[in-house]
Amino acid sequence: MASKDDKAPSITFYTKEQTQCPICNAKFKQEKVMSGGGRLIAGSLTDELRRLYEPSAKFGEVLPLVYAMTVCPKCLYAAFPQDFCVLDKESLNKIYDGMQDRFTSVKQLFSKIDYAGSRTLNEGAASYYLALLCYESVDTKYSPHIKQGLCALRGAWLFSDMGRKFPEENYSYIADLLYRKSLFYYRRAVELETSGQEMIANLKSFGPDLDKNYGFDGVLYLAALLEVKYGSRTDPEKRRELLAYHRRSLAKMFGLGRSSRNKPGPLLEHARNLYDSIVAEINEDAEDE
Repeated sequence: MASKDDKAPSITFYTKEQTQCPICNAKFKQEKVMSGGGRLIAGSLTDELRRLYEPSAKFGEVLPLVYAMTVCPKCLYAAFPQDFCVLDKESLNKIYDGMQDRFTSVKQLFSKIDYAGSRTLNEGAASYYLALLCYESVDTKYSPHIKQGLCALRGAWLFSDMGRKFPEENYSYIADLLYRKSLFYYRRAVELETSGQEMIANLKSFGPDLDKNYGFDGVLYLAALLEVKYGSRTDPEKRRELLAYHRRSLAKMFGLGRSSRNKPGPLLEHARNLYDSIVAEINEDAEDE
């Protein structure tokens, strides 16, 4: 029999208080990741503003994103923690009506998902997919489009991780689909914000990852980056038009001057690199004509 000393070191804990699902009334304790004791060793920051973490000898690989979303283990209602218990009745009723569709959709991706026990990468990736479905039914006052964009982006990250771990599966294909969905929702969120139809300022953190909030500037940067990486190339003229828009947006945000001194250093560096890439593509297209 293994002794307590042989027990694998813990990377998570469960909250003492229970959360009650506002849809099915199920009560459950949430699993949270521990951050101290050398569990999280910050690595590099990707161009998508994702923070990578180095595996530690004691705890192995730890992915905080796996535990970030609140998910009801009974009805699979998923949302950001700040939204889970506060959505209006009409939104909750619509989410309730989509319960069976959530079960069916997630079963097409995973043979087994269990939010009653400790989460794995499967539950982490599925949590963002489920939240993406749930926010389809949420009122505009809760800024669902930017939250769907964030869910799709984080989901793409975790499905990409799964694709590297299990290359024989279709997870990389799902990741690519989520990246393209993220582009759609980021683009739409910026359009709605600009027109005043859906404000996104009430978002607690624009992320996109958990370690730092890059604010609305981060949203504009990611909208441009996703357009460059995943935007359609079937209509060259339309693509040039979109790239020109993002070039102006980046130039305005991170142009030389006093205002740029207040921008986060990593974001400023990535934005300048992206700006150069956009200019290079536009110029290359002009030379080909």
